Order: sequence, then structure tokens, then C-alpha cells
Amino acid sequence: MPGIAIKPAVAAEFQRQFNAEFAAAHAYMALAVWCEEHNYKGFAGYFKKQAGEERAHAEKMMAHLMDRGVVPTLGAVPAPRTTFDGLLDIAQQAQAMEQGNTVGINTVYEAALASKDYPAQVALQWFISEQVEEEAWTDELVDRTKRAECAGSQAELDRHIAKHLEESVIGGGE
Repeated sequence: MPGIAIKPAVAAEFQRQFNAEFAAAHAYMALAVWCEEHNYKGFAGYFKKQAGEERAHAEKMMAHLMDRGVVPTLGAVPAPRTTFDGLLDIAQQAQAMEQGNTVGINTVYEAALASKDYPAQVALQWFISEQVEEEAWTDELVDRTKRAECAGSQAELDRHIAKHLEESVIGGGE
């Protein structure tokens, strides 16, 4: 039984964005594969974690649609970029992906505002806050990677990311 009706324009933007979240998950896995191949296990672990988060975001959006009587339509996931010039290129790709994701979420929110869709606006506030965190982290990642100019510095940064992930799993945080 559907809840509060959702206008077609808002539903269409949710559909587009949850498919973009699945595409982002796929793209993060491509970053993880490159990092694994180049022995950056910390970065690979981080990008695998991000892939899982992107899938969870997509599922959260799908649940919102279903709660409102719309059956989500899964679209094709485009092949992600798989070749990179180095670790900085990887970090910049992650940053660009999060910036694009922010634009996509803001577009859904704008449709919800225009349609006076209050339930969608409330649901999207969580995603907007999440993107502030995601962009801050990728900005830091790019900055730290730029400063890690030699292979030894990059290896140390990779160990730092692995340690951070281990602590967040043990501590239960993110």
C-alpha cells in the first residue's frame, strides 16, 4: 500500500540518482581494483568501503520510492574508468565522483522543492549532509596525496588509510 504520493518529476530524479549511486559503487570498485593491482591495500580497502556505502545509499533511495508507491527501475551501470596515471589521479577521480554525486543529489532536492514534496526534502537532507562529509574527505585525500610526492610517502599514506579503516571497524565508527 503506497504512502504519501510522489510527483512524477521527483520520482524520476530519485530514479536517476539511485542508479547514479549504483554507478558510483561500481566506479569505486574500479578504483579499488587499480589500487590492489598497484599494492595500495589501504586505498583499496577504503574504496571498497566506499563502494558499499554507495550501494547502501542507492538502497535507501529505493526504499523511499517504494514507501511512496513507486517501483524502482534499475538501469544499466556504465563501465567505469579503469586506467589511471597514479595515486593522485585516483584521488582526484574519487573527488570528481563525489562532486558529481553532490550535483545529482542537489538536483533531486531541487525537484522536491519545486514540487513542494516535503517527505522527499526531509529524506534528502541526510544525503546532503553526507555529501558535505564525502567531499571534505576526498578534498583531504587529494591534498594528502599531492604532498606524498615520493613512493615512500605514498606507502606511508596508504598505511595511514589502512590504519584509519581498521580503527573505524574496531571502534564501530566511520
